[in-house]
Amino acid sequence: MDTQGIENMLSVLRSTAAQASGKVPQTTAVAGGTDFAEVLKNSIDKVNATQSQSTQMAEKFAAGDTSQNLHEVMIALQTASVSFQEMVQVRNKLVTAYQDMMNMQV
Repeated sequence: MDTQGIENMLSVLRSTAAQASGKVPQTTAVAGGTDFAEVLKNSIDKVNATQSQSTQMAEKFAAGDTSQNLHEVMIALQTASVSFQEMVQVRNKLVTAYQDMMNMQV
C-alpha cells in the first residue's frame, strides 16, 4: 500500500480535526493538492489488483499450469492477505478518527 497516500490522509484528518476544535492547523493543505477520495480509491484499487492477481495465479496452479510455481503462488496469496489486512486497519483508524471528530463538543 502507498505510504505517501496514508500520510496524505492523516494530514487531511489532522487538519480537519484542528479546524473542528478551533485551533489553527500547522499545515492547511496537503503538498501537491492530493484529493483524499482519490488517494483512498487508488489504495483500494491496488489491494483489489493484488488480490485478483493472486487468485488468478492460484487458479492457474490448481488447473495444472506448469508456468506457476507453488512458492510464487503462496507468496502472492500472502501478499494479498497482508495488503487486505493493512487496508482494514487503515479503515479502522479512519473510522475511529471520524468518530472522535463527531464526538467533539463544539
